Amino acid sequence: MDMEQLKLLLREGEGLTVEFKERFTSRIDEDIVAFANTRGGFLLLGVRDDGTVSGEHLTNDLKAKVNSIARNCKPSISVETLQIGEVVVIEIPEGTEKPYSCSSGYYRRLNGNTQKMGHEEIRVMFRENDPFPFEERTAKGFSFDDVSKAKIRAFTKEAGIRISRIGIPDFLKSLNVEENGTVKNSGILFFAKDVGKYLSQSQTTLLAFKGTEKLHIYDRKDVRDDLLTQFNETITFLEKHLNVRSEIKGLNREDIYELPLDALREAVVNALMHRDYSIRGTQINVEVYDDRVEIINPGGLPEGLQKKSFGTISIRRNQIISDLFFRLHKVERIGMGIKKIKKAMAKAGLKEPAFETDGFFRAVFYRSEVFSLKPYEETTQKTTQKILAILQRNPSASRREIAESLGNITADGVKYHLDKLRSEGMIKRIGPAKGGHWQVKGDDHE
Repeated sequence: MDMEQLKLLLREGEGLTVEFKERFTSRIDEDIVAFANTRGGFLLLGVRDDGTVSGEHLTNDLKAKVNSIARNCKPSISVETLQIGEVVVIEIPEGTEKPYSCSSGYYRRLNGNTQKMGHEEIRVMFRENDPFPFEERTAKGFSFDDVSKAKIRAFTKEAGIRISRIGIPDFLKSLNVEENGTVKNSGILFFAKDVGKYLSQSQTTLLAFKGTEKLHIYDRKDVRDDLLTQFNETITFLEKHLNVRSEIKGLNREDIYELPLDALREAVVNALMHRDYSIRGTQINVEVYDDRVEIINPGGLPEGLQKKSFGTISIRRNQIISDLFFRLHKVERIGMGIKKIKKAMAKAGLKEPAFETDGFFRAVFYRSEVFSLKPYEETTQKTTQKILAILQRNPSASRREIAESLGNITADGVKYHLDKLRSEGMIKRIGPAKGGHWQVKGDDHE
């Protein structure tokens, strides 16, 4: 650093990487670990809060004290101390062994201030900087007896792999999901008989809502199984709830979904590959609304990937899981997923999808008003008419029986329609909830 750089820092004031101190105190250890835990920075001694210089002289004794404080941090921190004009500049690099602590705890920089970290913040920082990734660890108590041969067969069939008479341990080792006689979490996520027993956070929740807000759930499915099953079930759910039209091309009929399935498949597999599986109590959410589809996975952008680089370079949070999806021909290693999604949406003449990250990663696909909202109303009317016809034939039909008869709706979805019909005066309940029956408007019988 030179005088011109110092003047620039003084003009810009305190911020994420700059802190002013009028004089030296032993409590600068809090600022040192805060910078090391964030993006590194400069601690300027001899500067008032308003940026005016009060002056500080770098003696051998002061330099020794600063170095001693930095070495006593855990892990120790190497700093550089300089005299620039009347200011003592302590330069602290961003740490490579986060999180760092001092005698009074863990600190970080936030909004130009040094702030003490809470328990959850410390836990997250430990997790994000753990040199031993979640997919490389193993779940306590899991053994080869817990591996499903049926799931291995499904995987090898999808991947086009012939394993002949190879044993389970050798097969898993060939995929890099077995080491020293134990199965890694990545292997459990794909091949466990009961994934949820060992990794309860391995779940995708599929939701279809009526309208554009998260109010009335029309359909729901919780998929607590291996990752290939979660992928397949999610695509089936989306196909069920998206509108489709058919075009005749030559002698063949081609079904065209309102949102390109290639784009949705890419987004779903990205969510499964890049989610942070170490966060317990979370799951992937796939939510279908009248005007959009949202695919949400726990974990923001992977460490080292900045927002400005998103979509142009690929950093995989889970290398082994990504490789297994590559073997299943669900993804390419080169990391062109976002570009492929945008290109597919543009080709379909649809609005570019939105991508948001705030601790969770969210991909938002906007449905066409012409193609989705109008057909949705038509579909709702058809469902209503079918329910009325069922009640005319069988006034005592339960919600479950109606749902089974329709085949494309849940009992909760039937309840929504029944409540709506009752509020519109189209039906009314005769007798108690159990043992009574429905009367359709215009029917003669009671």
